[in-house]
Amino acid sequence: MNYQTARHLLICQGMAAEPDDLLCRLRQKVPPIPGQITTILLALKVVDDRLQSATEIERELACSLYLLASESRQQFDLGRRSGVAWPPLLDEDLGRIAAGVRQIFLGTRQTAAMGGAIQPLA
Repeated sequence: MNYQTARHLLICQGMAAEPDDLLCRLRQKVPPIPGQITTILLALKVVDDRLQSATEIERELACSLYLLASESRQQFDLGRRSGVAWPPLLDEDLGRIAAGVRQIFLGTRQTAAMGGAIQPLA
């Protein structure tokens, strides 16, 4: 996956314009499509690699990353409180997405936040 493809995918997933985008599915209390989280994690890694030395992130990408990390967690929690039986690993996967977004915003592969390093995205 190249940077442009990864960027486009993350913007689409974060802006939730299509019914199969992650946030749309979570809002509908429907689990992600098989492989969707893996693709998002790969896109986060590609974008992170490209932006390591960047001092700025464009607004559209930044907004999408923020929404992807924050709203996916909110929708997951809302669903769980209303009795949705999410896939067993979805909670951890959303944590990986949030860690990947945090990694991009920090511009570093490690942080002292929470007393440890952010694990590299596979």
